[in-house]
Amino acid sequence: MARLSVTMAGAAVLVGVLAALPAPATAQYPDRPIKMIVPWAAGGDTDNIFRPFAVELQKHIGQPVVIANVGGASGTVGAREAKNAAPDGYTVYAVHDYIHLTFYAGISDVKYSDFEPICLVAATPSVLTASAKTPWKNWQELAADAKKRPGEITVGATLGSTSHIFPALIEKQAGVKFKFVSYEGLAPRMNALLGGHINLTDSNLTQKGKVEAGLLRFIAIASEKRDPESPDVPTLKELGMNIVFEVVRGLLVPKGTPAPVRAKLEDACTKATKEPAFAQAMKVQGTRVAFLNANDYGKFLARIDDENKVIMTDLGLIKK
Repeated sequence: MARLSVTMAGAAVLVGVLAALPAPATAQYPDRPIKMIVPWAAGGDTDNIFRPFAVELQKHIGQPVVIANVGGASGTVGAREAKNAAPDGYTVYAVHDYIHLTFYAGISDVKYSDFEPICLVAATPSVLTASAKTPWKNWQELAADAKKRPGEITVGATLGSTSHIFPALIEKQAGVKFKFVSYEGLAPRMNALLGGHINLTDSNLTQKGKVEAGLLRFIAIASEKRDPESPDVPTLKELGMNIVFEVVRGLLVPKGTPAPVRAKLEDACTKATKEPAFAQAMKVQGTRVAFLNANDYGKFLARIDDENKVIMTDLGLIKK
């Protein structure tokens, strides 16, 4: 009995010592600003979507969320920096579908499964957009010209990314051949299109003002139905091409980030996407709020990874 009493006394002392120790670091998370890596230049679509999101996110996470634009190599420089960041919740990665494509194209060894999902944020339908300096007023005129001049009509794209895959899908279904010209992100592509240096690119409804000013021309949108903001723009499905293509964007964190930290980020993300100011900002960006929680986003990422592998294989672009 004496021995048992000593053991119990020792346990009591141990409990007291543990109670006096500071709580784990994750209990205080976050206690300093959070860096959000956007793997494209400032002023592009991804940047313009995540900046207003970061404003709402920091309201609910309780610390500043600072955008870090880490561009280069079709978004893979930023992806690699995010993958190699400390898994402590102080670096989050603003991603879109390109991460699947650049991996399968052999451009990068970083894949979506190198990260943990936090939430899906937004979805943006792609619009095939022409320079106003081109002669076509609609898809029928463009298709007829493309068939007469295979490989001559130029399309600006970030090679191996969504802006490459979208027009490549149109090529395949329409039976035409484009000439792809490489640009790093949307902003330089749009400058080239406005200057008439290229004929076409993948853009979205944020360019509506330039279309109304006569600087650009929307050819077709890759949504299920016509968009009420631009009701005169036909869908690709109407034109006989079974293509629905949205660029989806969400938040990831490095593999190994503690579950309590991920849960706090997910909760803040859930609240941020419900903010009316964010919905209004997305409308301006030709985008819809498309929230998924961490579990559902993880399943979604696995599904679209499989779909993108099939697309890349079908288009003859797969290297892995």
